[in-house]
Amino acid sequence: MPSVMIRKNEKGELLFYVAKKDLEDIVVSVETDTPETWGGEVEIGDGSKWYIDPISPPPAFPTTLRFKRG
Repeated sequence: MPSVMIRKNEKGELLFYVAKKDLEDIVVSVETDTPETWGGEVEIGDGSKWYIDPISPPPAFPTTLRFKRG
């Protein structure tokens, strides 16, 4: 499970960054993105899917979280 840094860019989009793979892309969709909970399946711009157990309350960005490859 790689550590993934998630932060917002200047447009307010979430960026997904995996340092060990030198992978950075925009988050296209998040399975659960409500004021109460954030997480589940996350898809990024290259089409790959990653998974994190939903977090309640949602994390403040930027943050580093452990994801599973989907």
